[in-house]
Amino acid sequence: MRREILYRKIAKIIEDQILSETLRIGDKLPSVRSIQQIYGVSLNTAIQAFAELESKSLIESRPKSGYFVSKTSQRKLALPSVSKLISPEKGKNSEDLISSVFDILRDKSIRQFSLGILDNKLLPMAKLNKGIIKAMRQLEGSGMDFEPAQGSVSLRRNIAKWSLIFDGTLTEEDIVTTTGTTNAIYQCLLATTRPGDTIATESPVYFGILQLAKSMGLNVIELPTHPLTGIEVDALKKVIHKINVCCFTANFNNPLGSLVPDENKKEVVKLLTHHHIPLIDDDLFGNLFFSGTRPKPFKVFDEAGIVMWCGGVSKTLAPGYRVGWIAPGKFKDKIVRQKLVQTVTLPSLFQEVIADFMEHGGYDHHLRTLRHTLHTNCLKFQQAIEDYFPENTKISQPQGGFFLWLELDKRLDTAELYQTALRHKLSFAPGSMFSQNSNFNNCMRLNFALPWDDSLEHDIKRLGSIVKQAL
Repeated sequence: MRREILYRKIAKIIEDQILSETLRIGDKLPSVRSIQQIYGVSLNTAIQAFAELESKSLIESRPKSGYFVSKTSQRKLALPSVSKLISPEKGKNSEDLISSVFDILRDKSIRQFSLGILDNKLLPMAKLNKGIIKAMRQLEGSGMDFEPAQGSVSLRRNIAKWSLIFDGTLTEEDIVTTTGTTNAIYQCLLATTRPGDTIATESPVYFGILQLAKSMGLNVIELPTHPLTGIEVDALKKVIHKINVCCFTANFNNPLGSLVPDENKKEVVKLLTHHHIPLIDDDLFGNLFFSGTRPKPFKVFDEAGIVMWCGGVSKTLAPGYRVGWIAPGKFKDKIVRQKLVQTVTLPSLFQEVIADFMEHGGYDHHLRTLRHTLHTNCLKFQQAIEDYFPENTKISQPQGGFFLWLELDKRLDTAELYQTALRHKLSFAPGSMFSQNSNFNNCMRLNFALPWDDSLEHDIKRLGSIVKQAL
């Protein structure tokens, strides 16, 4: 406990210097070892203090150069509000709105800020195409043969090896492949719930989770979620007796981009283990961190097998391949049987392409470049929104992923604003898609995984003008 207090105390001292502009944007901070000597603490405590500042985007690390005051440390716009714990609204239905957003995804004349995938220009398409040819030559039957129901051994082995970067202790036998991460979450829900059960999620939450729950006859409790630190554990404790399963994103949830601190992750897993409540760990964005090291998923803190770690490459590498996976813990046998009944097996070709890309370093190299691009884009988008949107706009401060969450003036309804934007060939995801309630009718999600250029900045300016004109 003493060390925890010390690192937070040191972080607070530096944070106060940044906020008072004693330390200004771009200033270099003392090294970790200097902090260790100045305050007479261990090296680990000094590292934790810097990690605390990084988690708030107050500082950023630069390879071989040290730590610097971040460009986002002097934000003009406030963070979005934390949602309230309220019951679902009867009769609320966002299905038509969600369908409308998806219907125009292939319209190249529309600027797609609503997309939930990377722009193709950010993907290593040429390398993956070569990988397809290589896999067809090497696979027995050129990829026509059935894989085991559990999935490609090669892919499962490489996912297990990849988990070492966040202290994972998985083996290839712990993993089951799926047709994307949404299917992974569906398999977890199918294995742990029955109609009428209740799941707990973040709020706002990815609308696909709400759609799954509705289709399976499940009730949803949306927990208050802080835009920086994720779900509020105290709120979870208040409703724990009503919950059958939880579905949370520890790392960079969609749409807020929040990052749950490790101590909160441990507390959540401990709490749910005590109450024998399964946890679906949606870690789809975990590899898209902006600074520091790859954050740990909930699964790292699981000792009882209640956590089902879900991942995939839809948001990092190949959206159309639909390659995902689960480490289902004690629910593995049930999920393998479900998969065998539903699909028998998955296509082997794309699994082998991803496995080969991982094994020979292509994935790691791609992620390093992609993370840098996304972090830079995030800063540019935030600056453009500060420049072109109304002054009372609130904006998230994601520490990874590729979404920004905007909270606009309470008088605005972004579902109506969406129709206006479409007439100007601009698209975004209205906030009402991300809840069963009306908490977020004045919010929107923007995707910043797009190549930055003058045209893109101009379109952000046009969107800001539409918002201003609606007031």
